[in-house]
Amino acid sequence: MSILKKLAGETLSYGFSTILGRSLNFLLVFIHTSAFLPAELGVNVKLYGYVAIANIIYTYGMETAFFRYAKEAPERYYNIILTAIILTSGLLTVGLFVFADPLMATLGYEGKGQFMRWLALILAIDAVTAIPFARLRLERKIQLFVKAKIVSILINVGLNLFFLALLKPMHEEHWGPEFLQNLYFPSIGAGYIFLANLLANASLFYWLRSSFADFKWTFDGAEMKKLWVYSYPIMFMSLAAMFNLMFDRLLLEEFLPAGFYADRTSEDALGIYGNCYKLSVFMSLAIQAFKYAAEPFFLGSKSAGNSQANLALVSHWFVIVCLILWVGVSSNLFWIQGLFLRQAIYWEGIAVVPVLLLANLFLGVYYTQSVWFKKTNKTYMGTVITVTGLAVTLIGNVLFIPVYGYMACAYSFLTSAIVMTLLCYVGGQKYDPAPYRWMAAIVYISLGVLSIASGALLARLEIPMIISQNIGFICILAYIFIQEFSWKNGKPSLALK
Repeated sequence: MSILKKLAGETLSYGFSTILGRSLNFLLVFIHTSAFLPAELGVNVKLYGYVAIANIIYTYGMETAFFRYAKEAPERYYNIILTAIILTSGLLTVGLFVFADPLMATLGYEGKGQFMRWLALILAIDAVTAIPFARLRLERKIQLFVKAKIVSILINVGLNLFFLALLKPMHEEHWGPEFLQNLYFPSIGAGYIFLANLLANASLFYWLRSSFADFKWTFDGAEMKKLWVYSYPIMFMSLAAMFNLMFDRLLLEEFLPAGFYADRTSEDALGIYGNCYKLSVFMSLAIQAFKYAAEPFFLGSKSAGNSQANLALVSHWFVIVCLILWVGVSSNLFWIQGLFLRQAIYWEGIAVVPVLLLANLFLGVYYTQSVWFKKTNKTYMGTVITVTGLAVTLIGNVLFIPVYGYMACAYSFLTSAIVMTLLCYVGGQKYDPAPYRWMAAIVYISLGVLSIASGALLARLEIPMIISQNIGFICILAYIFIQEFSWKNGKPSLALK
């Protein structure tokens, strides 16, 4: 029970910052889809897909390596790893600056090299600040972590509002002070999204100044070799996982037949799918908050608390929380879509959201299980599992996008996540077994499928949407309460069965 309270408390703390930050950041979907048509946002969807992949290359698994080895000599490993990250980030960023124009031309965005340079600086800042943020998590300095993240997101949202909700309409409609009208350049357009991101990221150095003040340049070849042997499989694992997450958007435009969606180009379809995909952020919030709390706990310390029984208990409740998010969001898409996707054209792809939420649920379960190969130094097993998942995604997208459009992207991702979860479970039970409660998880997820399906059927009847869509959700909440709680002294408490 104490481990649940501890991790729940830390997860809620990280979750508060993550949810608040992402909720503010989610306003960007409203801002961007109001300011630009889907085809105009295609460049952002595509480039941020590449940025997510490049972020992994910039940090090459060293964040996890820090958690694994910091318990031996925290300051020494902090200095060694941060030194390496600064040097490699500098080299990669210089390379992107030099080749920005030809790279953007190759991607089909001639004359947009400045976008690449801004993104290169964003990548460098993300990488260099990743290790100081990891140290804050390890030292349980949650308040500073939360403050830095939230302020950065507030700056990003504020700059997006300034550039796109104020300067853009002032320039196009010719109102307001002339000097403000002239601050907006139509040639940059959606590039203001990158510029706002860069300026917001730069603010992180202020909050992490103490972490950089006590940093000492340290290079140790023998230690770096040990760290590299541990971390490079994690880099490849993370790359495969990110490709798994992003390849659907990279392949959709390529394999979608012309005229598949009436009166819609492939760029329109990419913009619709990419922005509907953002609604699955609700599940990503829970996963990210849990990882922030659980990774330092299960990897960064040695105690009776991080036992296999407790890992199984934590995973069980992780499934329950994610189930509630999945069914709750899926049951209320009828009003969520209107709130966040202001232009009706984006609603055409809303059917992908429940599928993507479920895929993320399975992906979260995979992350909770992945502790075993990080603890046992068998990080190469993670690479094997995620490469297998990537293969499933690629095959599904290539074969079925021409037939089912962006629904094929969603179902391929779901199939991949299920395969990865099963493989991770089998490997974990062989090398570091834990008493996971899989029968309960299967029952809960099956009930979630029935709840969402019944909502779709009841929607055809003359019943108010708020009732028809949420009957199943309410029944699931009641079932969870009955199964997981017992009454003691007139009060409900966790049964911990």
